[in-house]
Amino acid sequence: MEFNKKVLTNGLTIIHEKREVPVTTVMLAVKYGSAYENENEKGIAHFIEHMCFKGTEKRDVKQIAEEVEKVGGDLNAFTSEEVTAYHVKLPSEHLKLAMDVIFDVFFNASFPEDVVSREANVICEEIKMYRDNPRVHVADKIKTMLYEQPFGMFITGTEDNIKNITKKQLLEKHRKIYTPKNSVLCIVGNNDLNEVVTLAEKFCVERKGEQNLPPEIITQNLKEYEKRKDISQANLAIGFHFPKLNEKERYSAEVFSTILGEGMSSKLFMEVREKKGLVYSIKTGIDAGKNYSYLIIWAGTNVEKVQEVIDICLKEFSEMKYIKEKELEEAKVQVIGKRKLESEDSRETALNLVLEEITKKAEDYYNFENEINKVSIENIKSLSSKTDYATFVLSP
Repeated sequence: MEFNKKVLTNGLTIIHEKREVPVTTVMLAVKYGSAYENENEKGIAHFIEHMCFKGTEKRDVKQIAEEVEKVGGDLNAFTSEEVTAYHVKLPSEHLKLAMDVIFDVFFNASFPEDVVSREANVICEEIKMYRDNPRVHVADKIKTMLYEQPFGMFITGTEDNIKNITKKQLLEKHRKIYTPKNSVLCIVGNNDLNEVVTLAEKFCVERKGEQNLPPEIITQNLKEYEKRKDISQANLAIGFHFPKLNEKERYSAEVFSTILGEGMSSKLFMEVREKKGLVYSIKTGIDAGKNYSYLIIWAGTNVEKVQEVIDICLKEFSEMKYIKEKELEEAKVQVIGKRKLESEDSRETALNLVLEEITKKAEDYYNFENEINKVSIENIKSLSSKTDYATFVLSP
């Protein structure tokens, strides 16, 4: 493995990890996501992501997918709070094709007028799909319990917002935000840096725009109970504000979450499922970015057992301050091991490198094991001392 980083004269940051495998991931990301939107435009970042695949001056929607798929590749994208990323994974010998397509989609989307309203309907169906899935809905809603609007709103936006967004709004926002200086290109695979740089200089556009400043993120801790007739199990989430991703405590948070609720050997799984038999599934997770971070506990249970499950979760959270050194060291091995397994996939590595670059610097990705090993009992105790929390329950 060989790591390189280079910034082109137009401002595009290139991150490159050379590895001796026949597969390459090309990821092109813009430092813009739903955290940068105000309440009235919530959902526009995600809308732009959809529309970038609907055609450019050079390719129509079918050609965009066809060119990548015909060589065995896979093309996709995602929108999160602080980044929107487009990625291709394909055999390494087709790097030029991948970069041609991904740069075209990323910089040259044409936003066809007749497609905008049709795609708005598609996104509205996506919103309904997420809402109809209890587990996804609860995970989305706990964020609204933890943060005021606009940050607390769903990434996909509201149906009213989406239906009122115009081609002009999409195009203007895209051209202002999707600039080389505001973007990161990450290549992970069996390709040389010189080849990557040459292709990036060939396909990158010259465009100046302006960087949006995100609205202020305001935290809160609300509790809400929602009833729904068409489900038979109560889904619940508990949320805790945790340190921001760019602080040292981010590593403590990962270890904390692993011990508390990640896997069948975790404290919550053993206590709530194995000892009490109250759930089939229970788990924790960290959602973190440059300017926010929170831990979620999720569980599904009988409606009559909701409060009991919440009480046990809060008790186990608080009792994390009593963990032993042996438990901590075992958790570190688990966290580091999971990262090693994850890094086998070039796409996961590219994603983590991009996220590190956006929050601080990509090189931090390679310090992960050292930083995890620095986590102390005192770090865990500090996190377990949090008493403020938010809850959301979706119940039949």
